[in-house]
Formats: sequence, C-alpha cells, structure tokens
Amino acid sequence: MPSDELSVNDTATPNGAHVPVRVVVVDDHHLFRSGLRRLLADEADLHVVGDGSSDEEAVRLAGALRPDVIVLDLQMATGRGIDAMRRVRAQSPSTAVLVLTDSDADDDVLAAILAGASGYLLKSATLPEIVSAIRAAADGESAIAPRVGGILLARLRQQEPRAAITPSEFQLSERELDVLRLLVAGRNSVEIADSLHHSPSTIKHHVASLVLKLGVENRVQAAVRAVRLHLV
Repeated sequence: MPSDELSVNDTATPNGAHVPVRVVVVDDHHLFRSGLRRLLADEADLHVVGDGSSDEEAVRLAGALRPDVIVLDLQMATGRGIDAMRRVRAQSPSTAVLVLTDSDADDDVLAAILAGASGYLLKSATLPEIVSAIRAAADGESAIAPRVGGILLARLRQQEPRAAITPSEFQLSERELDVLRLLVAGRNSVEIADSLHHSPSTIKHHVASLVLKLGVENRVQAAVRAVRLHLV
C-alpha cells in the first residue's frame, strides 16, 4: 500500500457478547503504521477498522467510521497534529484520541491534553502499554507515559500563579476532592476505587461529575484544571 493511501477495513464486527474496541491508526510512517496494525490485530478485543497517513485522513476516518479510539501521531509531515485532533473531536465527539508520538516536548504534551487527548504515549512504549492505553481510552480512562506526566505537571506548576479558587465555587464534595487528588496523581479508576474503598463504577460516577462541574472534556483535563486553579 502506498504510504499516502487511505485504508479502511470493512470486516464485520465479530459476533459475541463482548464488542471489540474499534480502532483507527494514523501515522505517516508506513512501516510503523502497518506493523502496529498487524500487532493490534492479534488482540481479540481490538478491531482495527481503518488506517491513514495524514491529518486530513484522521479527520475523514473519524467522520466516516466513528471509531472508539484513534491512535494518532502528532508529528506528521503537515505538522498540524493538534489542529487535526480538535477536528477529529468535532467530527466524532465520542471518539477518544490516543497520541502515540516521538515528542515529549512540554508544549506538545500540554497542547494535546488541552485539545482533548485521552492519553499520551511515546513511541518507545511497549506493545502491552499501547494496548492497555487503547483499552483505557475506550473505557473513558487515560494513559499518560510517566515521563510525559511529570513534564505536564512541572509545566503547569511553573506557569504564572493564579489566585487559588476554593472547591466550593465548583460545588465539589469532599469525596470528589479525594477523587480529584488521585486523578492528579495519575491513578486510574480501579486504583482510586482501591484507595477510597469504593467500586470502580462509583468512582467513574464521581469522575463524570467532576468533568461536568469543572467544565472540561475528560479526566485528564480535569486534573490539569485542578492543578492550574490550585484546587488540590
């Protein structure tokens, strides 16, 4: 397949009680993209429904296929990865975007999170880490490479201080604050549930409430806003 060719897999979704996560892979390096697609095909709960090699293809695939997750490289030839992410989210708001890229530059990390990325991994990640991040993104969780997470928090804390806002201004309960602190620490729903002795479904309910009250799109943005506003 030429490196600039749009590829769509029209294979029917397998029957069964568990519906596979529908994935699109977008990367302008043909060998990396095709190799990742082959490896993901070995995962029974993942179904790669398409792949593309440019920002424009990412947007078209999002609108045409409405996948659960798009795995997107930020550093493609056009250099418009962040803009493409915003357009993907506009085309298909239910699609989670997992960034898989070489860049750990703090500007790229922060811009991707603020644009709505559900996760941010470096291409040095292992296949199990990538698969786990795709599953997490599809389930409304987030996966951020530890080095990237550290960069993000350091960048946020170095920004010009703002006056602290009290949690009461957002009508956050004590339990929601507990959950928010653990989100900022990078914990997922299962880990938060273990820490607070609640079920993961209860924690997901609290996270959904936090996202709504803080006026953000996902749990990663909730953590970013909490740090920026000194809520925790």
